Amino acid sequence: MSALPTVKQRAFTESIKEKDDAAVDIQSLHSKESPPLGVPKEPRTLGLWSRIRQRRDRHDLDGIATQPSVFDDSVTLEVYRPPAAYENAHRFDPGARWTWREEWAVLRKIDLRIMLWTCVMYYSLDMDRHNISQANSDNFLEDLHLTTDDYNLGNTLYRLSFLIAELPSQLVSKRVGPDVWIPTQMTLWSIVALCQFWLSGRKSFLATRFLLGFLQGGFIPDVVLYLSYFYTKTELPIRLAFFWVSSYVDNIVSAFLATGILRLRGINGQAGWRYLFLIEGVMTLAVGIASYFLMPPGPTQTKAWFRPNGWFTEREEVIMVNRVLRDDPSKSDMHNRQGLNFRMIFEALRDWRMWPLYILGVTHQIPTGPPQNYLTLSLRNLGFTTTQTNLLTIPSTVLGMITMVLAAYLSELIDSRVIATVLLQFWALPLLVALYTFTEQTSQWVYYVVVTLITGYPYVHPIQVAWTSRNSHSVRMRTVSASIYNMFVQAGAIIIANIYRTDDKPLYKNGNRDLIAICCMNIALYSGTYLFYRSLNRRRDRIWNSWSEQEQQDYLGKTEDTGNERMDFRFAY
Repeated sequence: MSALPTVKQRAFTESIKEKDDAAVDIQSLHSKESPPLGVPKEPRTLGLWSRIRQRRDRHDLDGIATQPSVFDDSVTLEVYRPPAAYENAHRFDPGARWTWREEWAVLRKIDLRIMLWTCVMYYSLDMDRHNISQANSDNFLEDLHLTTDDYNLGNTLYRLSFLIAELPSQLVSKRVGPDVWIPTQMTLWSIVALCQFWLSGRKSFLATRFLLGFLQGGFIPDVVLYLSYFYTKTELPIRLAFFWVSSYVDNIVSAFLATGILRLRGINGQAGWRYLFLIEGVMTLAVGIASYFLMPPGPTQTKAWFRPNGWFTEREEVIMVNRVLRDDPSKSDMHNRQGLNFRMIFEALRDWRMWPLYILGVTHQIPTGPPQNYLTLSLRNLGFTTTQTNLLTIPSTVLGMITMVLAAYLSELIDSRVIATVLLQFWALPLLVALYTFTEQTSQWVYYVVVTLITGYPYVHPIQVAWTSRNSHSVRMRTVSASIYNMFVQAGAIIIANIYRTDDKPLYKNGNRDLIAICCMNIALYSGTYLFYRSLNRRRDRIWNSWSEQEQQDYLGKTEDTGNERMDFRFAY
């Protein structure tokens, strides 16, 4: 017994009938009703130098920026038309046209209003989860009578609870909206963070690390989903790179803050690291409360009782909504307060096409993770003072920030995620080999230079987050896949926290040998991922091109395939 036709199928059938009856050329009809579309963005078939030159030569600011899309044909328009429940449906207009001057002005406004504050929020996240590194430079472990194995266990519990909270956090965020859930997360974890002032020993240390991770879990995929409401798939990777730049800014600023705050050691008989946790926790609490007022639900929902005029004009809202939907029509398949059911979650979990990215999420940071986690401890063991240790971490932070942004630009410039991300492994491999050869007689400054280069690696996580989002190709899949990917990243962090062991110190020869092997394995994994997605695309090209135009239109109107299952979807790699 055949299923009843869906609304889209009925609309498709009716549009086909109208087309056949009237025998109208759709494209010529469209050109009479609406102004012409803009010149498509530079084709990906160009060579690298041609792409660089085209990026340098700016578009005519007063030329039409509206890009061709499925909304330019009356048949596919009805297939992809946003449903009435979509929160931005009232601003959808397939005939809308705007110039590059208008689009870039709106984009700058989004960057200042939306992107900048998400960077401030991520800065706060990183401040509360990484200030334990500065605490280590102030005899944190000795004061609480902890060993480095206790420190590893604390990091493991943090990552484990972070991992556990990822998917539940995303489900809550999808139901109530990231504009409500993210500020709530921040407020709750900042209270735990400042309570670390009263740590008394191993049990309280482990308990706060677990709670901190549990309350912070899901924050990153929540923010990525939120940003996808405002940016196209080619704009998101570089924005995420700058999102993670705030982490590097935190590392630099926190190094200077810690240098001053840790000098409070002895005041009221308290250690300096206690004041570090207290002061930075209060700072995050302030950001969390402010976020309730500075995170609008979406592009057309910026008006509130405290912001009666909103942030964007009606014209700007039309541009924001239509440019994003023209880039990815799937972004209208769920509204921003629509929750997920268990079947949706199961369907996303069993999508085998996403698993290569999840596997890379586990392994890609392992080669550089342990040297980074132990940077301040290693510098103290080399004889540097607390102040010197915190200041000596700054060069690796600056280097990492630069290499991360360059890698993000490279990924879009050459339209290759694999080449841009595998750079991390080729960066780390020779440095890890050098680190493995060091002895106790090696100069402390030689050791410092090599470890600084290792920890200044190109951080490709933003590229892989955007890559996961792009290959999901639906809001429901994007919601779940972002959490799953980050869960795998946290699983990798658990591995990282247990590679350097107390019985292997101070040179960690066994640990470094394992890192070299994992780095070589990662190069093979990236190569396999490239071949995997290329073969999927080639197979779909072969099938799609073998169909007639009528068969292709029949598929678009009648298929029940969703997300990246669709035969007209191609994976990025």
